[in-house]
Amino acid sequence: MLPTLEWTEDGVRLLDQRRLPQTVEYRLCRTYTEVAEAIRAMVVRGAPAIGVTAAMGVALGARAALRQGETGERLRASFDRVCDTLFQTRPTAVNLVWGLERMRRLFNAELASNDPARLEARLVAEAQAIYAEDIAINRRLGANGAPLMPDSGRVLTHCNAGALATAGFGTALGVIRAAIAAGKQLEVFADETRPFLQGARLTVWELQQDGIPTRLITDNMAGHFLHCGAIQAVVVGADRIAANGDTANKIGTYSVAVLAHENQVPFYVAAPLSTLDLSLESGAGIPLEERAPEEVTHLHGVLIAPAGIPACNPAFDVTPHRYISAIITEAGVARPPFSESLRALGGAAAQIKLPQAKIKTGSPV
Repeated sequence: MLPTLEWTEDGVRLLDQRRLPQTVEYRLCRTYTEVAEAIRAMVVRGAPAIGVTAAMGVALGARAALRQGETGERLRASFDRVCDTLFQTRPTAVNLVWGLERMRRLFNAELASNDPARLEARLVAEAQAIYAEDIAINRRLGANGAPLMPDSGRVLTHCNAGALATAGFGTALGVIRAAIAAGKQLEVFADETRPFLQGARLTVWELQQDGIPTRLITDNMAGHFLHCGAIQAVVVGADRIAANGDTANKIGTYSVAVLAHENQVPFYVAAPLSTLDLSLESGAGIPLEERAPEEVTHLHGVLIAPAGIPACNPAFDVTPHRYISAIITEAGVARPPFSESLRALGGAAAQIKLPQAKIKTGSPV
């Protein structure tokens, strides 16, 4: 699988997901503002990938300030400006906040050392470590979720929660990959996921690259295939999960969850613990991004609706916890009542030892 994103000496290199599947094109972001715009414009998307990219954007911004000789309060003000700019890009995915806060903690711990070269190297190394850890987390998550998949049959997914939405391997698609690697005979049904077509453009392309049997369906076909018994399980990713298990994911996920519940098909959410927001009692507090109406009225820049017609474009919806069979994380599988199981898994995560990235921290990259 092609790398979604990577740190380079010249900046953050991102696979432009707006161009897939027709064109494989990378964009090099040399400044934190370019990283912020890439997140906002969905050059890179997917909650875990956004968190990793934001961390790398912080490293870029801090590196520029340090190399300009900024110190003390001036450096702190620049650092805060970098974090605030990145924070404003996408409101729903809590992984973005998680990545920024992790970089902020390191910055605060190292600032007192008054060693610019060390601070730069540590921030770059931390961003690279977050990248490496995300891949390890996804593989552990996939292994935890694989036993929940049927031994054979069809699995439905919505949007793209694969390698393209993460640093690598994927969450929902990581579960499917791990299940197939374990010998299960699965075929994937992928919703097209209007209006940005993450399923049609990204999920089926990604699975096709891996040789995993996949069929593309339109969003309004999901109910038909669930009702006629063609689907044995549903697995999706998440952008934010509240303490009670209410889950924000790409618009249309709620509809699929209700349809799965009506037809007694298990509905699974796969997400790293960095997607949990235990400060929110329920999904009612999750901010939901509203994107430009042109994404609904136009397709690849071509008007497909009457000129001047107003359009709504919420990018996410919230699936109530009562429709979710289990939430799969790197620390284990949470089951209802989620208000208890998710907190327990959050504590268990502290005991997990992930592979450490082999990154030199002695000098700036």
